[in-house]
Amino acid sequence: MIASIQTNSKKYKIDFTKPLDISIPLRASHTNVSAWYVEPPKMEAVKDPEGFSARVSDGAAFNFNNISFNPHAHGTHTECVGYVTHDFHSVNEYLKQFFFLAEVITVAVEKLEDDFVISKKQLQFALGNKKRKAVVIRTIPNTTEKLSKQYSHTNPPYLLEDAAVYLREKGVEHLLVDLPSLDKEKDDGELLAHHAFWNTKGKIRTHATVTELIYVQNYVQDGTYFLNLQIAPFDNDATPSKPILYQVITA
Repeated sequence: MIASIQTNSKKYKIDFTKPLDISIPLRASHTNVSAWYVEPPKMEAVKDPEGFSARVSDGAAFNFNNISFNPHAHGTHTECVGYVTHDFHSVNEYLKQFFFLAEVITVAVEKLEDDFVISKKQLQFALGNKKRKAVVIRTIPNTTEKLSKQYSHTNPPYLLEDAAVYLREKGVEHLLVDLPSLDKEKDDGELLAHHAFWNTKGKIRTHATVTELIYVQNYVQDGTYFLNLQIAPFDNDATPSKPILYQVITA
């Protein structure tokens, strides 16, 4: 289905027949993508003391699993400012719109001492004068290893604080990255990019979200897309999510 949408003074045609899923699925496996020093996800059939196992392959009439995972560590997730605040904030409460014009950009991370980073200058070059509610950052190299990467103790790339400030000041409300975090893995809890993006030292942007651990296939070209940011209705600062991109035919 091809549909037209109107945003401000512009009309766009969107091809809804070719969704581009940029989420990483959750699997009960040691090869599930993981970060932050936690065990792999678990999906286990409910069992009772008498030996009943709620699994068809064990003789039950149905499959009935308990699932244990951490949304920040085990796959694509969307988080709100509650991730870094004393007061509780729920992403399910604050995210009430789910469709946005998004710009997909590809960034080659820069070496900075012992780290690899995304800088303000790189984002300025990639985005130019484009104004988008959502920005999707794909880092290179971009291999399928990202689907099963074990990030703990690897010091992954991250955004510099001024890069997050730039995105905030540019009006970006929804930031999606293929990294486990906007911030350095071990930064003594400073979380500079998160705080800068949500503006926690000023008027907090409770409506803004960060989505981490996405994977954008190489065949997805840089450019403008229509984003459907789907989340699970968890009353928590973070929730598993399934961002979907749709091609903009005309703009």
